[in-house]
Amino acid sequence: MAAGLGLGGLAVLVMLLWITSPHPDDGPGGALRITAGLWLVAHGAPLVRTETLNGSPAPVGLVPLLLCAVPVWLLHRTARGAVRGPVPARVPGEDPGTGPGEGGPGAAWRATCWIAAGYLLVAAAVTVYAASGPIRVDPLGAALRLPAVVAAAAAAGTWTGLGRPLPEAPLRLLRRTRRRTERPALTRAGASAALRGAAASAAALCAGGALLAAGALLWHVATAQRTAFPSPEQPIPAWPGLAAVLLLALALTPNAAVWGAAYGLGPGFTLGGGSAVRPAAVTGLPPLPDFPLLAAVPAEGPGTPVTWAAALPVPLAGGLLAAWCVARTAVPARGGRAELDGRATVRAAALAACGCGAAMAALAACAGGPLGTGALAHLGPDWRLTGAAALGWTAVLGVPAALALRSWRLRPVRGH
Repeated sequence: MAAGLGLGGLAVLVMLLWITSPHPDDGPGGALRITAGLWLVAHGAPLVRTETLNGSPAPVGLVPLLLCAVPVWLLHRTARGAVRGPVPARVPGEDPGTGPGEGGPGAAWRATCWIAAGYLLVAAAVTVYAASGPIRVDPLGAALRLPAVVAAAAAAGTWTGLGRPLPEAPLRLLRRTRRRTERPALTRAGASAALRGAAASAAALCAGGALLAAGALLWHVATAQRTAFPSPEQPIPAWPGLAAVLLLALALTPNAAVWGAAYGLGPGFTLGGGSAVRPAAVTGLPPLPDFPLLAAVPAEGPGTPVTWAAALPVPLAGGLLAAWCVARTAVPARGGRAELDGRATVRAAALAACGCGAAMAALAACAGGPLGTGALAHLGPDWRLTGAAALGWTAVLGVPAALALRSWRLRPVRGH
């Protein structure tokens, strides 16, 4: 059902655009193949464009991240609902049973395996159907990426349905460490602080990148409007084409947020052809097509105080938010007792920086990709540089800020 709902929603949208298009290039079979390709792209499967100028196939691996949200959410919700199960009616005097997740975690994970297997069976049929046409799916890439995405979404749904329990192996190791040493290297409170700090820091970096991209679009609002809507002197295209362009720009909005975060962190991103868009300088820009989101790209040239001032709040927000989360866990109540000492706070802040770096590296890898060969072999941020920059900025800013905030929260509240 999760696979069918995702496919059906995309089919309705694509068929609506195909029906209203004044000059469709293909019949309904081609539109349905585009639907199947888009559904597979939403799971990370790359496409291949066969009709090129030089005749050699060109990969299309840039995945619109907003497109991934619907199928991943459907699969997550299905796995979570299968674990919780229906809520039975309570009869007075009757044993309520085990309730949600009846049968224990083992039965829940077995149900997850069946859900993933059924989903992958549908995906295999869709892959076979989409393996032909001018834009076809790469079967090898789909076989490598799609099962990983399905397994991760289903596992996350099962974990949520079970109440988000912590894994037992780290807890057992933690107990052994407590028995051997008086002060363990990492307590449960420290691990929780590190996880919260990493998640908050990565979210702050992406939010800052989104604001940076939105601000650049507002700065170049005339160019963005001209690329989305032509001037009266130019021939006006049909509204289905405009709707398709705007829907594609909307689907690429999360990608733009990650690209903006990479720009704010310093490494920036590339638009192909050896170009580099960074706060320090914008070099080697190729001729850009008329697309609304590309209007946010700054002009070629060295960096200015304006670009540095616009980029600096992004890493500041990530580092300070990670420090705040760690400090709140270290001293839960203002002026109260400390749960983490100074060394544990430093370790938690450093682990939060490592987690933020790993998260931003993964997001940068998902937000970029190829749109062809040669100059278009890679577009977007470099995941290694982005992850390293996120780790460095969060560690340099977060560790001393966490210690300072911990000391501030330890001070007694005036009047108490």
